[in-house]
Formats: sequence, C-alpha cells, structure tokens
Amino acid sequence: MNTAEPLPLVALVEDDADMRAATAQLLSLHGFEVRTFVDAADALAGVAADFPGVVVTDVRMPGMTGIELFGVLHARDPQLPVVLITGLGDVEMAVAAIKAGAWDFLTKPFDPDALLAAVIRAARARALTLENRQLRAIADAQAGEALVGETPAIRRLRDMIPMLADVALDLVIEGELGSGKEHYARLVHRAGRRSRHRFLKIDCATVPAELVERELFARNGVIQRAHRGTLFLDNLGLASVDLQNRLTRLAEARVVGLEARDPDPVDLRIIASIEEGTRERVSSALFHLLAGVPLRMPPLAERTADIPLLFAHFAARAAAQHGCTITSLADHAHRLAARDWAGNVLELEKTTERICLGLDVGDRGKAGLISLPERIDAFERAAIIEAITAARGEIAAAIEALGLPRKTFYYRIKRLGIDLRALRSAQG
Repeated sequence: MNTAEPLPLVALVEDDADMRAATAQLLSLHGFEVRTFVDAADALAGVAADFPGVVVTDVRMPGMTGIELFGVLHARDPQLPVVLITGLGDVEMAVAAIKAGAWDFLTKPFDPDALLAAVIRAARARALTLENRQLRAIADAQAGEALVGETPAIRRLRDMIPMLADVALDLVIEGELGSGKEHYARLVHRAGRRSRHRFLKIDCATVPAELVERELFARNGVIQRAHRGTLFLDNLGLASVDLQNRLTRLAEARVVGLEARDPDPVDLRIIASIEEGTRERVSSALFHLLAGVPLRMPPLAERTADIPLLFAHFAARAAAQHGCTITSLADHAHRLAARDWAGNVLELEKTTERICLGLDVGDRGKAGLISLPERIDAFERAAIIEAITAARGEIAAAIEALGLPRKTFYYRIKRLGIDLRALRSAQG
C-alpha cells in the first residue's frame, strides 16, 4: 500500500474479542485504519451509506448474522465491499451472498495473506467507486456552470464573467488552439444585456480579400448584423494586413459602409481571440484598441487537475447526446491525466466522446492498439448508435437500416451494453 496516501479504512465486525484483536492488529500492521465493532447492530450504527472503506465481518454472530448485516449494508449502498469470514458450514450461504453482491468470503481458519489480498483489492475498488461518485456529483453541479474547473486560473476567469458581461470594453483572449477562447467569449456574451442580440463569429484567417469591403463592412453587410450584439474575431493573429487596417477603423469609429456618404453607426462589443504565438502579427494599433481587457486561457497542460472534472462533464454530455455511458470515470480520468493534450480542452472533449462510444484506442497495448474483437464491437456499437440516432429513436426504422433480424438486433444491444432507453430519450 502507498503510505503517502490516506490510510484505507476497514470496519471489522467480530464478536470474539481475541479474534477481533488479532485481525485488527494484522490489518493495522499492513497500513489500514481499523474500526472494530462487536456485533452487527454496533456496525450498522457506525457504517454509513457513504462509508469510505471496506467491511470485514464474521458470519456467525449473536443476534443479526454477518449475512444479514451484508443484506442491510447492500441495500444502503450496493457498491460497498463486504468481505465475509465463514465457518465450513456457512460456505453455501457465503456463495449465495457473493452472487447477491458481497465482495469475497474466506473460511476459518483463514490465511492472513488471503485476507490482506481481498481487503486491498476491495479498498482500491471502493476508492475508485467514491471517486467516480465525486466526479459525477461535481460534473452535475457544474453542468450549468459557465466554466468547468477548479484550478486558480479557471476560477479567476469564471469569477470575471459577470464583471465583464456589461462593461463597455472590448476584450482580447489569448490562448493555445482548443483551449476554449470562443467558449469563454460566448459565456461573456450570454451573461450580459447583449445576449438578446447576435453573437457573430468571423474567422479572420479565412476571409477572402475581395469580400472584406463588399460583404463584411458594407452597409447591411455581415458585421452590421451584429448590431447591439457581440462581434467575435477569431484567429485575429492570422488576419491579413488589409483586414486588420479595416478592423482598426471599425474599432475606432464603430461605423460600417464607409463608401457611403453617411456611414451607419454600429453598436458592437468586439471580442477577439489570438492563438499563442501569433500576437506579434497583430498591429499594435489594433491590439491596443481591442485589448480593453486582455485575458489568457490557460492550456490544459497548466490545469491538469481539471482533467477529471472536464472528463466527467464531457462524459455526461456525450451520454445525453449518444445514449452511451462510461462506467468508471476515475479509471479513465487517471489515464487521461497522463496524456499530452496538444489540442487542449477540445481534444479532451472529442476523446471523451470516442470513449463513450467505445471508439477510443487510447494507450492500450504496446502499440496503442486494441484487439480485433474489441474493434469489431466498437464498430458495431457505433453503427447501431448512428442508425438509432439517424432514425430519431424509431427502432423499427433503425433495424431496417441496419439490415438485421429483430432478434439479432436486440441480442447485440444487450451484448454491447447499449442503453436503448437513454438513447431513445436523447432523440427527444
């Protein structure tokens, strides 16, 4: 066990004082924090539904038996690991309890190493279960939040949204590709009075030179449609010199239709995004006109502590959209936290969606490959989900499109673990 981590917790239920003391000592010497209980009633009072550990209980006890104790604890929390210590005559009952959800059982006299191995495995499983619950709870709590994450930089940016929403200043948001610059701009727009009007995005990297005056800045042109709303200038660092010069005049005068005798005034909030490494390509005049409040979106490499929360958030969204589920958030989150994320939050979002659909090969195997049967399952799962989505939840139409017998369709739904009810609900 890693002694740098908090001591794993064991609730030991044993009515024999000598056995209780010896077992508690064994577990304590191997890095467990042990809470002892003399009988089942005592344990029920001390083991809550969210107990952060493992229960080890004798079966033969006066009053309530260990099997009955397991039944009550299992009803409270089906994922609480319970290890049963049985006599030879209780094996049949213990096996029945295992089928009902008990973690493991050992027969007396038990091998100390066998007990330690069972408890260690159960403690690790319990830690992952509770971490999964915590991630889901935080994801649910932040589902309507502006910005998911708890690192200091993200907290500051989140706290600034209501302050920036209606301030009469333009913004420049710098950050790496996929770090969430546009998302943040939209959050600022939605939080203020301009939310009643358009959020108009222009990708400065793709605007043809011949359309600058004719389409963008003309009277009744593209930019004028954002009147009283927000104009989002994406990739400002990749704008041509001519476009930057025209944007400078817009930022200064807030008018369009310069070719006309009386240009039209436009009431705009301008928010620009600049990918890191391209700021020097923006003219100094334009940058300082727009950077009323300069902001920076941190890359995912600087906020790796947020990866589990972001993963849980995106997993919930993918589940709602595709009717798929990710059973062990914590396992995936720990694995993903060790990856390099050149595409930042956007890459994490797409990776989460692929995991939910069973299409992400991740870092499995020496070459990052999955087995042929796993690939086939992933393909079948994606094809079935795509067919149901295309059929807007109409199962008969999906079956026809897939060309499967109805019996085969439902067999594969069950084998691939597709939540048909959730998938149909997601289609409205």
